[in-house]
Amino acid sequence: MPTKRVAFVRLDINDRASFYDAHELDLSAGDAVMVEHDIGMESGRVVIPPLVLDLRQETLPRVIREATKEDLRRIEATRQKEKEAFAFAKERIKARELPMKLLKVEAWLDGSKILFYFWAENRVDFRELVKDLARRFRTRIELRQIGVRDASRIIGGIGPCGMMTCCSRWIRQFESISIKMAKDQSLALNPSKVSGICGRLLCCLGYEVEQYEEALRGLPPVGKRVVTPRGEGRVVRLNAYLQKVYVMIDGETQEHEFAPGEIKVLDASESEPGMVEGDEEELKKMEKEDEAETGKGQ
Repeated sequence: MPTKRVAFVRLDINDRASFYDAHELDLSAGDAVMVEHDIGMESGRVVIPPLVLDLRQETLPRVIREATKEDLRRIEATRQKEKEAFAFAKERIKARELPMKLLKVEAWLDGSKILFYFWAENRVDFRELVKDLARRFRTRIELRQIGVRDASRIIGGIGPCGMMTCCSRWIRQFESISIKMAKDQSLALNPSKVSGICGRLLCCLGYEVEQYEEALRGLPPVGKRVVTPRGEGRVVRLNAYLQKVYVMIDGETQEHEFAPGEIKVLDASESEPGMVEGDEEELKKMEKEDEAETGKGQ
């Protein structure tokens, strides 16, 4: 496997980070650099200084150079243009009474394009707005409608855990999240408990899903009827990591703890209880919306 001297760089234009071929450049974390990009050359900041890695990719975009004073002046001018474009677009959206919320503006460093991100509940006819923007900035204009997860990433906020949302700090690619992930972790299937500020299922439900799936192998699902040393009953909860099964024995009001080897499932076809109809419908709706957004590559 070939080795390369690479640096991890976060682009200014879209906040995406990836590895770039650093060649023999002497770079430190925080340095402003110019890198190869699909649109030509773009600016970024070094997150991880150059190091030698074994990479499967034969070719990587390269760090062209450390940013010069002229580069820095152009970067600053581009950031100012983005602020100007945001203010102007917001004013025109209000003037034309368009049902959309402007979230972010990205201007290409070479001045060839300005990209406007917005959120709206439905499709919006923004053709006249594009004409307004093109007349003002004399460059290619693109308006891109994004979903609520990407909108939350741009806006940021505090998650249910009390910390900054993961999407605004470090998540760069959203993964599809399912209700099953919450079930496997024995979480309360309440929409207010398992959804984030975006209204979608929490991204963190997927962080440990593989470990939970492994730990749950050999354990009976919640809701199954089982035979135990104390008699027949129903599984009411699990502790996957401690490998414990908690069973409510028929005719009793207190649950009992058993090891997986101490119980036997009576009827594998019986369904799992514990989620009321209203919650189930709302969670399934959230799951479908999440799948639709991730399917679009957001």
